[in-house]
Formats: sequence, C-alpha cells, structure tokens
Amino acid sequence: MDLRIFTEPQQGASYDDQLAMARRAEALGFDAFFRSDHFLRMGDGDPLPGPTDSWVTLAGLARETLTIRLGTLVSSATFRHPGLLAVQVAQVDAMSGGRVELGLGTGWFEQELRACGVPFPARRFGMLEEQLEIVTGLWATPVGETFDHSGEHYRLEHSPALPKPVQDPLPIIIGGGGPRRTPRLAARFAAEYNQSFPEKSEIRHQIARVRAACEEAGRDPGDLVYSAAFVACVGADEAEVTRRADAIGREPDELREHGLAGTPDEVLEGIAEMAELGISRLYLQCLDMTDLEHLDLVAAEIMPEVS
Repeated sequence: MDLRIFTEPQQGASYDDQLAMARRAEALGFDAFFRSDHFLRMGDGDPLPGPTDSWVTLAGLARETLTIRLGTLVSSATFRHPGLLAVQVAQVDAMSGGRVELGLGTGWFEQELRACGVPFPARRFGMLEEQLEIVTGLWATPVGETFDHSGEHYRLEHSPALPKPVQDPLPIIIGGGGPRRTPRLAARFAAEYNQSFPEKSEIRHQIARVRAACEEAGRDPGDLVYSAAFVACVGADEAEVTRRADAIGREPDELREHGLAGTPDEVLEGIAEMAELGISRLYLQCLDMTDLEHLDLVAAEIMPEVS
C-alpha cells in the first residue's frame, strides 16, 4: 500500500508551511506530497495567509525536494486552460526531474470562481474530456510536428506542442464517483483512478465500474492504480486522537466512520479493509499542516506495517 500525504492549503497555509510538510514527508519516506487546487477557504476560520496557486507551489517544491512525487488532487477544468496547463505541468515535471503527476477534474466550487472573477459553467464534464484530449495530445505530439484541436470548448491551432514532460507518459489521475462517464474517462486517459472521501461501502462497486469500462475499451483493468483519499487523524492514544480531531473541528467517532482515524492499530485495520476492497494507494488528508508530528507517528507506527 502506497501512502501519500494530501493537503488543503487554501484552509490557511503558506508556501513555507507546505514546504515544511513536503520535506518532512520526503524524509519519512512517504510516496508523494499532493495538494488541492483551490483559491478560496471553505467554511469558517481565519483566511490568512490567503490562497497559494497549486502549480506555482509545486514548481517551488520541485526545486526544494529531491525524491518525493508531487501533484494535484485535483486541478480544476473550470479555471485551468488546457493549452497553458500542459506547459505548466511539463515544466514542473522537468524542474522536479520527472516526479510530477496531474490530477484533473471538472471543478465544483462555484463561490471560489466568483471570488476570482472566473465564469462557472453549468456543464463542465465536456470541458474536462476536451482538456484531457488536449493535454495528452500535446504531450504525445512528436517533436517537430504541431497539434490542432477544434472542439466545443477549446480551439488550438498549430501548437508546437512544447515543452514535453520528462516522464513519458506523465501519470494522469482521474477521480469521481460517477457511474458511467467518469469510469470511461479513467479507462481512456488515466494511470490512476481515485475516489476522494467515498462512502466505504461504495468503493468496491465503483472500482468494478471502472474495471468494466477498461474491459469495454480493450484495456487491461490491471493497468490502473486504484486509490482513495481520506481524512487522517491518528493518535498514540485516545487523548491524542481527540486533540487532533479538535484541531481540525471534527469528531473522533465521525472520523473513524468516514476517514482513517484512531490509534495506529485501528488505522491499520482500516487500511487492511481498503486493501481488501481493491485499493493499493491511499492519500492521507492532513488538515493541520502545522502538526508535523502527525506524520512522524504514521511513519513510525503504520508505514512499516503496510510498505
């Protein structure tokens, strides 16, 4: 089971906060450091220091880390233009020496776009599909040739399709719980299919839909990595679990039901359940980015048992 750290910096984290957590995750041997792609805090609380752009941040981290993989869960089709996004991601991949992964989704947070002055389309799935066609098409175009695309949402003419990522292909992550269209997109474009904060009872069913879509498309379902993201709240004892839950405004019992929470033994049981459902990669959402000792505990008590 791969264990990755997943953060939500729009909730109140500076670049330095993210750098500190990414470096600690790297030193402890976590597989990757991922972040959300949002520009507005969700819910109540102190909005300072304000949002940080995901790909600007990842570019910095690419130069200030050495081995840990970096990516978004997920970038939003509503405020990322595919022609520009392909350049940004390829450049950060080069800056990292080939350690970047692109999670891409439709986007959903309407107020965020209004706050930034960006239109919020009512129909977004077609945008996402075209973005995937464009980004992968640009990267796959042979050097010296050009790329064109004429679709409902985007038109590219004689693009030089440069730069290229270091990785060929660069891993793309597609997530969501849709029963038909999302599995088909995952089968067509993704290296990884992710379920973020799913109902645990639905995980197996959704994986089965994605596997069926792969078979329908003539792709080996085993080619895909099947992953899930959950809020993590681990404590050496019940008092520490409660303290960490309080710090993120959640209840320990609710986190045990819907996330990966409790003592290390409890969380190991939850991870074993995920493995039985077909999950081989977990994103541990760490909402308190000042609590680096949380990562220390997971690395010491959980990682050796699942690696």
